[in-house]
Amino acid sequence: MDLGNVVEVIGTGIEIAGVFVIVAGMLVATLLAAAALMKRKEREIYDTYRRRLGRSILLGLEFLVAGDIIRTVAVTPTFYSVGVLAIIILIRTFLSFSLELEITGQWPWQKSSFDKHTMKKSPPPSTFL
Repeated sequence: MDLGNVVEVIGTGIEIAGVFVIVAGMLVATLLAAAALMKRKEREIYDTYRRRLGRSILLGLEFLVAGDIIRTVAVTPTFYSVGVLAIIILIRTFLSFSLELEITGQWPWQKSSFDKHTMKKSPPPSTFL
């Protein structure tokens, strides 16, 4: 087995891990939402469910991009394959930004008042006059 085949297998493995992360995140988010519904905690279940789904998709997309980069650049670095990779990365980056906006209500480069532990917006800091 030469280096090209090893890199191809590693890239494919990372992409499979990305798919697994997305599927596992969706299952966990669905089970947690179902458990919250059973406990009659109907407040904000939908928003929390969407945030959890979005986070799992974002993490999975990161794995998928990493796998694409490894497979394309390390195995077949032709102008065509790098161009296709660039288009794929642009599309996935747009999806990541869109999901981040959906989850937090802010663009990734904006200072966040989003509390990642409770998945709710923190109150604005108080100012002293």
